[in-house]
Amino acid sequence: MADVSYLDWPFLEPGHKRLAQDLDSWASENLPAITEVPDAHKNVDETCRRLVGTLGKAGWLRYCVPAAYGGVHDNLDVRSLCLIRETLARYSGLADFAFAMQGLGSGAISVFGSEQQKQDYLPDVGAGKKIAAFALSEENAGSDVAAMSASMERHSETYCLNGEKTWISNGGIADFYTLFARTGEAAKDVSAIIVDADVSGFSVSERIDVIAPHPLGRLRFDNCHVPASKRLGAEGEGLKIALATLDIFRTTVGAAALGFSRRALDEATARATRRRMFGSTLSSQPIAQAMLAEMALDVDAAALLVYRSAWTKDICGTRVTREAAMAKLFATERAQTVIDKSVQLLGGLGVTKGCKVEELYREIRALRIYEGASEVQKIVIARQHLESQKPE
Repeated sequence: MADVSYLDWPFLEPGHKRLAQDLDSWASENLPAITEVPDAHKNVDETCRRLVGTLGKAGWLRYCVPAAYGGVHDNLDVRSLCLIRETLARYSGLADFAFAMQGLGSGAISVFGSEQQKQDYLPDVGAGKKIAAFALSEENAGSDVAAMSASMERHSETYCLNGEKTWISNGGIADFYTLFARTGEAAKDVSAIIVDADVSGFSVSERIDVIAPHPLGRLRFDNCHVPASKRLGAEGEGLKIALATLDIFRTTVGAAALGFSRRALDEATARATRRRMFGSTLSSQPIAQAMLAEMALDVDAAALLVYRSAWTKDICGTRVTREAAMAKLFATERAQTVIDKSVQLLGGLGVTKGCKVEELYREIRALRIYEGASEVQKIVIARQHLESQKPE
C-alpha cells in the first residue's frame, strides 16, 4: 500500500481510514484478475460491465447512493467517494472510471429525484445491477453547457426528445442516462430527465475511441418519447441540477488524479532505488532526488486541496464551487507533471507499451478536460475570489 500517513489528517475520520485500508486490500486481490488480463482494454465494454458487477457485489458501489436506497451514508459522503476513487485509480484507471460513473450518473437522482425515481434506480445502481451515465456535453456545448441544442418538448404525459449528446461516458453500455436538454429558448431553459436505454427513438450513433480506452459514445434522440414522470426536479432547473451534481463529484476527479500521482511516485521511487547508474543507484543522484522531492510535494499539496474540499462539502454542507475547482485544477494539472517526471525517471522503459507509467500518462490526460476543463476552473476560481472581495 502507498504511504497512508495522510489518513490521519483531521479532514478524515477513523471510518474513512478503515475504508481506504479495506478497499486497498480488496483491490490488490481482485482487480488484477479483471484489468490486467490480455485484451481487458480491447474488450472494454465487457471489462466495465464486469467491474461494475464486481464492485457492486463487494459493496463498494453502496457509497454511490444514500442509505435509504441501499447505501452506506444518509447522504453522499464526498470523503468516502474521494478515498475510493483515489484507491481504485492507483490500481486501475478503468476500475476508477466504472465506480465514478455509477456515482455521477445517478447523483442527480440521489439529490433531486422523486421518491419513486430513487426507488426505481438507486438500489440497482448500488448493487451494480444497473449501469448509469451522465449526458450533458454536446459537440458545441462542453465547457459552455448553456449552449446546448438538444431539446425536450412536453407532449401531454411525455417529453419528446430530439438532438445529440457526445463524449458520453458509458455511452453504449448504460442502462439509463441522466439527460440534460433544452425546454425553452433562454440560456437557462434547460431541464433534466432520466432516459432508459431501451426507449424507442434513442440510439448510440457512434462509439468514440480515446487514448485511454473506456466506453464513450455519441447519443442520438429522434422523436424519443419519455414519460414526464422521469423528469428530475422542475422544468427549467436542469442547469441547477447539473451544477449541484458536479459540485459533489468534481472534487472526486481530483482524487482520481491523486491516485494516479501516488502510483506514478511509487513506480518512480521503486525504479530509482533499483536502477544502477554511475556506480550507485539512480536515487543517489541529486537530479533524481530533486525530481522525487517535487513529485512528493505535488502529491501532498493535491491531497490537501482534495480532502479540504471533500471535508467542507460533508461537514459544512455548503456549495464548494471554489474549493472543488481548486482541488480539481491543481490535482489534475500536477498529476500530469508527476506522471511525466515518472516517465522521465524510468527512461526508455517509461514509454514502453505495457509499462504502468505509460498507461498512467494516457489515463491522466482526459481528467484535465472532463467535468470542467482546467481553463474553466481558473475562471470559476477567479470569479469566486472576486465575489468574495466585494464589500457587504
